[in-house]
Amino acid sequence: MLDVAALTRRMKEGDEMAYRAFYEAYYSRLWRYLLVVTLGDEDATTEALQSALLRVVRHIKVFSDDTCFWGWLTVLARSALSDQRRGRRRYLAFLDRFTRHAELERSLPADTAADTKLLTLLESTLTSMLPEDRELVEAKYFDGHSVREIARGLDTSEKAVESRLVRVRRELKAALLEGLRNE
Repeated sequence: MLDVAALTRRMKEGDEMAYRAFYEAYYSRLWRYLLVVTLGDEDATTEALQSALLRVVRHIKVFSDDTCFWGWLTVLARSALSDQRRGRRRYLAFLDRFTRHAELERSLPADTAADTKLLTLLESTLTSMLPEDRELVEAKYFDGHSVREIARGLDTSEKAVESRLVRVRRELKAALLEGLRNE
């Protein structure tokens, strides 16, 4: 049986042999766990597992027993999978918006060139924002969610969401004005 306390202590100290022992002891087990969670999607399993292993290296702590350590590993693995899925959804949403924007641009008359430039600038500004700020703007203005719904989804107060929206709108406005000045 593996001494988890000693193993995790050595991993925390950066011992390469400890990481090899960890890999041999837990890689297959984590792979099987994620394969079940992903319903057999081997590509998603591989990607999530790699991300989870990186998180282990970055955030390793000393654990006293295998049960606690395994629980922590499964949380890291599920979190990595969730982040992977969220990133894929964002990418697909971006492609959808980009496609709709391109279709709209083709259908607009020539005198709306300024509007097209503004939409392009808005799209590039949104992609350069922090992910949580962009998600907030998208939820409120593109998806049409109320402040109450957003607050409930973020498990925070409506006042906190309104405050963040004020800050994000101010930053978005400044970035758009700066972009327009540069045109």
